[in-house]
Amino acid sequence: MWWIIILVVVVLLVLFVIGAYNGLVRSRNQVDNAWSQIDVQLKRRIDLIPNLVETVKGYAEHEKSTLDAVINARNAAMAAPSTPAGQGAADTQITAALRQLFALSEAYPDLKANQNFLALQEELTATEGRVSYARQFYNDSVLGYNNKLQTFPTVVLAGMFNFVKRDFFQADPADRQVPKVQF
Repeated sequence: MWWIIILVVVVLLVLFVIGAYNGLVRSRNQVDNAWSQIDVQLKRRIDLIPNLVETVKGYAEHEKSTLDAVINARNAAMAAPSTPAGQGAADTQITAALRQLFALSEAYPDLKANQNFLALQEELTATEGRVSYARQFYNDSVLGYNNKLQTFPTVVLAGMFNFVKRDFFQADPADRQVPKVQF
């Protein structure tokens, strides 16, 4: 009779380990999927930039430094490592360059009225929204995964099977500073 109790306990323990391990794998895969969604949206934004630059070139040829900054930021983003830190830094650089580019439209009324420019600007705005959503989903997934890695009893399995903590996608510290407004 005692061997039945031991067998039941062993079976329950094995089922628990299998369930906990599968939960860790699902969480890790969700983080990987969330990261790939960020990557897709960042690539989409990078692909839109050359069309935007070409549209602006026709109206603001003497604004070469701004156009070069956008192109350099795009190239840096394409070369950035596919990690939250690497992509975060590249994202900050592209955002700053695009802000400068869109500020140019205020100085060029013809550009501001150009349908192609307006369509590209709208597409980039929509993409920025998707990037923000993907970042939030990624960070939520990382939070759930890291919580599983650090709570008992899955912390034991995580260590045994080499599950590693993931980094959050964070904004550049420069983006957190409050801008100075002067009148």
